[in-house]
Amino acid sequence: MGPAETARNLNTLAAFTGMRDVASLDRCALEAAGVPDGQVDVAILTGGTIPSGADVMAEAMQAHVARTYALVGGTGHTTATFRARARELWEPLDFSDDASEAEIFDAYLRTRHGLAADLLETRSTNSGENIAFLFKLLRARGLEPTSVLLIQDATLQRRLDATLRLQEPQVRVVNYAAYQTRLVVWGDATAFAPEPLGMWEPERYRTLLMGEMSRLIDTPGGYGPLGANFIAHVDVPDRACQAFERLRAAFPDSARDLTRTQA
Repeated sequence: MGPAETARNLNTLAAFTGMRDVASLDRCALEAAGVPDGQVDVAILTGGTIPSGADVMAEAMQAHVARTYALVGGTGHTTATFRARARELWEPLDFSDDASEAEIFDAYLRTRHGLAADLLETRSTNSGENIAFLFKLLRARGLEPTSVLLIQDATLQRRLDATLRLQEPQVRVVNYAAYQTRLVVWGDATAFAPEPLGMWEPERYRTLLMGEMSRLIDTPGGYGPLGANFIAHVDVPDRACQAFERLRAAFPDSARDLTRTQA
């Protein structure tokens, strides 16, 4: 598979995983989408998001689209890389050497935008914990949200939505992926247009998208009810399945075994 065909197939996957339920982060857009008064109960930015996600959260806060703002994310196997990337892109930024991802986002929002989230959840290390630990924290504060705005990396947005739908099915979810971009090929070069701040390298982006599709497709090897049951069922359109199969044939090491139950 050549670079141009690879890019086309990855763009198809990204259009599926990077869901946005509203065209913009403002109260008019949310109200038009059926959110009363254009304000959700809680807006959530989760770890695993590239650095540009923090500016999207700032946009949400400045537009007053939620009553409560939460930063979610502890320390996982990619956090050290995220700390280094944040220091490179956001110099000078003051946070400790063992800061959680939520704390790093908090430091950026305070320094760059003069904004402070209401809640920081600093213990979760995966999507399931992101939701479970946050809602435990919210309830400890006497909050019982019925609507949330989710901001997550575009490769992970669909899975976080399905995680929340499984754990908190009574909650209305408004998705807003942290970025929208396309892979383009110019001659021998592959690049993003536009390129969000802190964007993944193209090869890493490919492995993330293919890994997500392996999890989202509801088979014994996935994360849905037929597999690990970590997420609610996801309807995957034929175009995304076909793009994934083409990529899997070309890059078999980047996909999970869909037939065998895996954690």
